[in-house]
Amino acid sequence: MTFDQLDLIEPILNALKHEGYTQPTPIQEISIPIVLRGTDLLGCAQTGTGKTAAFAIPIPLATQN
Repeated sequence: MTFDQLDLIEPILNALKHEGYTQPTPIQEISIPIVLRGTDLLGCAQTGTGKTAAFAIPIPLATQN
């Protein structure tokens, strides 16, 4: 899976590409679609796996709903 497949807005995709990120980590791949649906989520993963980004990346879209 790539970030392009996660239905993110273009500015977020551009920022991710600019920083060199193309593929979400497992926690991001699972969490982002859940956050975009507006569903509550509790995620647990090892330090350094991208948990913060998993919750922050979809915020602009989640707040539009």
